[in-house]
Amino acid sequence: MSAAFHDWMKTIQAGMEQDMGEYLPAADAVPAKLHEAMRYALLGGGKRVRPLLVYAAGALFGADAAVLSRAAAAVEMIHAYSLVHDDMPCMDDDELRRGKPTVHVAYDEATALLVGDALQSQAFLVLADAAGAAGAAGAGALPPARLAAMLRLLAHASGSAGMCGGQAIDLDSVGLSLTLEQLERMHQLKTGALLRASVVLGALAGKDLSDTELAALNDYARAIGLAFQVVDDVLDATADSATLGKTAGKDAADNKPTYVSILGLEPSRELAEKLRLDAHAALAPFGEKALRLRELADLIVQRKA
Repeated sequence: MSAAFHDWMKTIQAGMEQDMGEYLPAADAVPAKLHEAMRYALLGGGKRVRPLLVYAAGALFGADAAVLSRAAAAVEMIHAYSLVHDDMPCMDDDELRRGKPTVHVAYDEATALLVGDALQSQAFLVLADAAGAAGAAGAGALPPARLAAMLRLLAHASGSAGMCGGQAIDLDSVGLSLTLEQLERMHQLKTGALLRASVVLGALAGKDLSDTELAALNDYARAIGLAFQVVDDVLDATADSATLGKTAGKDAADNKPTYVSILGLEPSRELAEKLRLDAHAALAPFGEKALRLRELADLIVQRKA
């Protein structure tokens, strides 16, 4: 990872922490317990891969920073809500997330349920205000039709045809033997849909996309979406809880189908590397403007946590 990429990443991560803090209700606003727990779930941790993808894709088309901030915050709120619910006893039942107690442990189950609900709603409020943010920043107004497309994209990626649908398949697959094709389909929904939304939201923050541009971004997003999950499965099998910031070995303990359980450890690593190269190839039409997206593909595959 180059020093320039590292600096860019740290700048985006720090900026997102500040912006998301401003987009959330104050911790002491009524109902204070809920708002405090929302901030606990969203702030102070995480790799912020999805916001980084939003900004990197926005760089392709000169997107306005104010619009990118809101798009990135919205997709990260959706991601955070999914983690809060995923950790609850009725789903994956985990007590550690990002190196600290999960929300239902730090607070209680009812609060965790409401935190997820509220973060999901807040995501759409934040994104819906992107048009006004662009105008306030002195940039060209975000066309209503494009903003509507961005809202629809996020809703679709979050729902039963996207992330929630993938989670449902995941829960129903415990103890079953899935084919590689079935496993890929599950993760294209559970993980890949929101990663794709991050890429396309960032691009739409800059312009209406041609069919060719959208196809290239979809190919990139598909590759990194699968690579992200393959690497997650490898890390779950090889890293410890302190490194991961969550419970290690949980997939095997819960008898969940994974790339490692189907392919084996080394073939899974080889698949991740192939997907990294596929992601690079998909970006070829964009040339040097896609540098950050290429570097993020490298980060996703080569990460250690």
